[in-house]
Amino acid sequence: MLRNKSALVTGSTGGIGLGIARALAAQGANIVLNGFGDPHEIEALRVGIAGEFGVDVIFSDADMAAPQQIRALFELSVARMGRIDILVNNAGIQHTAPAEQFPDERWDAIMAINLSSNFHAIKAALPHMRAQGAGRIVNIASVHGLVASTNKSAYVAAKHGVIGLSKAIALETAGAGITCNAVCPGWVLTPLVQKQIDALASRESIGPEQAQQMLLSQKQPSGEFATPAQLGALVVFLCSDAAGQISGAAMTMDGGWTAQ
Repeated sequence: MLRNKSALVTGSTGGIGLGIARALAAQGANIVLNGFGDPHEIEALRVGIAGEFGVDVIFSDADMAAPQQIRALFELSVARMGRIDILVNNAGIQHTAPAEQFPDERWDAIMAINLSSNFHAIKAALPHMRAQGAGRIVNIASVHGLVASTNKSAYVAAKHGVIGLSKAIALETAGAGITCNAVCPGWVLTPLVQKQIDALASRESIGPEQAQQMLLSQKQPSGEFATPAQLGALVVFLCSDAAGQISGAAMTMDGGWTAQ
């Protein structure tokens, strides 16, 4: 379905981003991986995806907090792949604390990576997509782009901003063959969420499985995590011809969280 197309997925060396990259590669898209990690493990990941799906895969460790590195990432991607048809803004970080105790530098970092990087990546992508007359932009927001939780002021603010940005870009690109949407996962068992589970287990002096169920029961009525593979399948759909008239949407995958 996506053969001869190229996709850039930020924050794709693990978790949700890797699930999305694999799902796009499975449909024939060439992939630009981005993120941090052990260089040997990332190279094995790159080679593995290329071999499994028969696509071209390159990697960049561009820092999503640095606009100049984001621009350089796009220049590299277009030079190596020839075109970028799909942009998935997935890179994100988290920090939890009450607002009055929230470190200024953590607020700034979350805004830079979780929100501003989306803008800078979209700004870099749009000239290429407009020249091609087609493009798909998918911003990985969160249920926290729609509802709030305590002690997550920066994350909630950034993810609300991602949804607003997605709507604005959808309007600006209407009629240009480009769509821009936000995907809003609930709990997904990723390393970032695992840290919250571990912290809850430590705080409550309970086992990890009990902490996991406690976390889910507080918010997600299904009692189950969404998976990176499921989110990847949703992104693939949004990149398909069938989704050509879906733009400016905030699509949840949250086990009923925001239905409450």
